Amino acid sequence: MDEEQRQREVADEKMISAAYDKLIADYLASRHRKKVDLITKAFNFARQAHKGVRRLSGEPYIMHPIAVAQIVCEDIGLGSTSICAALLHDVVEDTDYTVEDIENMFGPKIAQIVDGLTKISGGIFGEQASAQAENFKKLLLTMSEDIRVILIKIADRLHNMRTLDSQPANKQYKIAGETLYLYAPLAHRLGLYKIKSELENLSFKFEHPEEYAAIDKKLEATRVSRHQLFDQFTKPIEEALDKMGIAYEIKERVKTPYSIWNKMQNKHVTFEEIYDILAVRIIFTPKVRAEEVNECFNIYVALAKIYKIHPDRTRDWLNHPKANGYQALHVTLMSKQGHWIEVQIRSDRMNEIAEQGLAAHWKYKENDYGEDEGELNQWLRTIKEILDDPQPDAMDFLDAIKLNLFASEIFVFTPKGEIKTMPADCTVLDFAFSIHTFLGSHCIGAKVNHKLVPLSHRLQSGDQVEILTSKSHHVQPSWINFVSTAKAKAKIQAILRRISREQQKTGEEMLTAWLKKNGMEKTPAVVDQLAKFHDVGRRDEFYQALGEKRVILGEKDLDELKGKNKKKKSEGGGGWRKFVPFVKAKKDEKEEQPELFVVPENFNRKKPIYINESNIRQYIFPDCCHAIPGDDTLGYIDNYNRIEIHKRTCPVANKLKASYGNRILDVKWDMHKQLFFDATIRLGGIDRRGLLNDVTRVISQQMSLDIRKVVFTTEDGIFDGTIELRVHDRDEVHGIIDSLKEVDDLKEISQIM
Repeated sequence: MDEEQRQREVADEKMISAAYDKLIADYLASRHRKKVDLITKAFNFARQAHKGVRRLSGEPYIMHPIAVAQIVCEDIGLGSTSICAALLHDVVEDTDYTVEDIENMFGPKIAQIVDGLTKISGGIFGEQASAQAENFKKLLLTMSEDIRVILIKIADRLHNMRTLDSQPANKQYKIAGETLYLYAPLAHRLGLYKIKSELENLSFKFEHPEEYAAIDKKLEATRVSRHQLFDQFTKPIEEALDKMGIAYEIKERVKTPYSIWNKMQNKHVTFEEIYDILAVRIIFTPKVRAEEVNECFNIYVALAKIYKIHPDRTRDWLNHPKANGYQALHVTLMSKQGHWIEVQIRSDRMNEIAEQGLAAHWKYKENDYGEDEGELNQWLRTIKEILDDPQPDAMDFLDAIKLNLFASEIFVFTPKGEIKTMPADCTVLDFAFSIHTFLGSHCIGAKVNHKLVPLSHRLQSGDQVEILTSKSHHVQPSWINFVSTAKAKAKIQAILRRISREQQKTGEEMLTAWLKKNGMEKTPAVVDQLAKFHDVGRRDEFYQALGEKRVILGEKDLDELKGKNKKKKSEGGGGWRKFVPFVKAKKDEKEEQPELFVVPENFNRKKPIYINESNIRQYIFPDCCHAIPGDDTLGYIDNYNRIEIHKRTCPVANKLKASYGNRILDVKWDMHKQLFFDATIRLGGIDRRGLLNDVTRVISQQMSLDIRKVVFTTEDGIFDGTIELRVHDRDEVHGIIDSLKEVDDLKEISQIM
């Protein structure tokens, strides 16, 4: 062994020992029963199993299980069973050891958790199947056995996100995308706010590195002024709490770059316009544990004597905690410096639940967990409903999960006064299906607070709802548009599928009879030809159109089958290529449409693809997001091996990252302001004479850009409008928005995606 290798091994040993010593120190400082011997045994076993293996970052592989165990212990607050399972979580998947070996050495409980974690990671899925959705199904199924499986999986994902630098860009987009789409909301639903924030922030950092760096720089630049504001604001609060004899600590909470960026996108504001970057957290130890809710309100009263309280921004989660166990009282106060500042009041117990989620709420014992599992059981019941009636498509399944499990709750009352918990934004029809399928499928409306309302009426917390039904009323296809719960969607789709199957059968019989009458035989080729003639993609859709009498067969169909009807083929590439970058052609010069690029078998998916003027037309730009040069973009290899270009923020791209991660590519722009692209700016503000003239002058004269279309409407002195432009890239769009901000009476300026 040479000297360099020996030194490296010594350094590795030091690093491993330091990480393990910290884990043990934090475990000994917790309130769990001390089983250091068991943890040491698991550590030594895992260390031996992963000996000689390194991660992409170059560090010894054992550092990953130790880091996951550290998160499980420190951030989630679990005990020795979970710490051991975290240390062993990759042993079965990555080495020759089996679950039986783990059970023989560490007992059935640890083996069961390791088995659950292995099942989630393993599995071979076809190219069309969504590995991530399948993994997620497994994840949810294992939850009903032991919730610790999912908690360790979240810890595993967090450490993978912390070490994502070593992965190629396309892998970063895939992992960051599915983290934002699945794992961050899951952590939120389990009450792991700290982990949820870090997952979101890391995803943002890897998907939008430039925006992340810009916000981080601004946060650093405003740090000193924020500290001063915090000190000035909290000084009188500390004096008041000291007088009351309360044991407390006051913490400064700063919004993460991700949540700042999210607000900038959603509200179309600049960093400087976000008022709630700073929040204050008061964490107190109650004098009497049973009186902690009253003590929160006592602090609230004391604050009201010092500062003016914003009446619309008070949130009481004390008497009605969130479904993930979160309890606190949030108030927004006006500081002496003229800033609204949110203050969160919570006891030490509430703070522990907020930091460590339901794990703290259930207070895990070493071999079992407590009885206080009402919320968990309700959640697992929802999962079971989704898994019992899985959607045929992986995307639909993920949407169902997102719709239900990650929604915030409202409280609704039945006519008898029973409380039902429903997801926020649900409708009367959702409520009907939540009670019974029959009630939902025959629902004609409801009485909400004794007033008649339609099926689509959105419920508010505190509403009393009585469902009205009629046996002659049946499920309509339009119903799918105004339900938001997974249960209602699944039931409506199941009923519509049944109706659809019946209509398809009728349509197929009608087609067979029509062909027979005209002396022809029903073959797949004949059906496909007729379906194509009527612009219908699939046979079953064509049969259904026949069954519903949306398509009536006649003479033209006979001509088509006999080859007499020469239908002109439409030019271009159909709907997928509807949005193609625009470039002015010279007079009398016909523009040739190049062939779409098809990904070859030996294509290197780790390398970025560069889009330039000469190859841009070889890629598909779907209608969902209209990416233009300067956007953070990615590529997606579709079912025909062509490449679609999406913005990384596009909702469709988010699903693709979570479901088809192995098809994601890194995309970079190499454009030189030669081509023009469509961009639409939305404007809103106070109407006045000459306003439109001011707007068009800024765009045409100052920016020298062409306006394609202007639509303005005014009502009661307020105007709303859109302007369609030709721009070279994203910088020009930002330049236009900045210039338009100088126009008087323009209050809202944003780009439509």
